[in-house]
Amino acid sequence: MRPSRGLGPWWLALIFVGAFLYLPIVVLIVMSFNESKSPLNWGGFSFRWYVDLFGNVDLMSAALTSLYVGVGAMLIATPLGTLLAIGLTRYSRSRLMEGVAMAPALAPDLLLGIGLLSIYSVLDINRSATTILFAHAAFGIAFVVAIVRARLAGSDPALEEAARDLGATEFGALWRVTLPLIAPAVVAGALLVFTLSLDEYVIAYFTAGPTTATLPMAIYSQIRFGVSPELNALATILVLVSVIAVVITARIFRRSETRT
Repeated sequence: MRPSRGLGPWWLALIFVGAFLYLPIVVLIVMSFNESKSPLNWGGFSFRWYVDLFGNVDLMSAALTSLYVGVGAMLIATPLGTLLAIGLTRYSRSRLMEGVAMAPALAPDLLLGIGLLSIYSVLDINRSATTILFAHAAFGIAFVVAIVRARLAGSDPALEEAARDLGATEFGALWRVTLPLIAPAVVAGALLVFTLSLDEYVIAYFTAGPTTATLPMAIYSQIRFGVSPELNALATILVLVSVIAVVITARIFRRSETRT
C-alpha cells in the first residue's frame, strides 16, 4: 500500500477557497432563521423575518419589477440570440457581425447604461420598468449568442443537410433538427439572461424611471443603513431559486446527452 501523504497544497487551497466563497452564504442562511435581530446573538429558530419580508411593500414591489424585467428580457433575448447565433454559425463568417453581436457582453455596464440613457433621452422616451426590460434584453442577446454558438460548434451540420435532402424546408430543418439539438443551450442561455437581469444594477440604475426600482436598487438603498434580517431572508430565497435553476438546467443537459 502506498503511504498516505495527507492533503496536498492544492486540496488545502481548494478547501480554503470553497470556505471563503460559501461559508458567508451558509451563515447568511442560518441567520435568516434567527429570532434575534442581532447577528451576534442566536435567539432561537423562527420564520419571523420571512413574514416581515413579505409584508415589506418596497421590497415586494421591487421584486415584482425585477421579475417582470427578467422574464421579459429572457423572452426577447432568447429567440433573437438563438436566431442570431444560427445565422452567424451557419450562414455568415463576418468577423464584423460577430464583434457587433458580442459587443454588449464585452462593453462595461457603465458604458451601456450611459449609452442607453442617451438614446432614451434623444427619443424622448419616458423611463420605466419597460425601458429597463429592453436594456437588459439588449445585453442578454450577446450571452445567448455565445452559449448557443458553442453548442452549434459541437453539432454536425450534415444532419441539417440530410433533412433538406429528404425534402424538409429551411424552416422545417430548423424546427425539427437544429432546435432539438441546441435546446439545452437555449434553455441555459435563457436562464443566464434571467439571472443576469435579476442581478444587474448599473444598467437598471441609468434606465429606470424616478419611481421605478428593481430588487438590486431597493437592496442597495436599504443596505447603506445596515444589513436587515429581512435581507437575509430575501437572499436565502434567491439562493434557493438559483439552486433550483441550476438543477433544472443540469437535468435538461443530462437528458439531452442521453438522447444523443
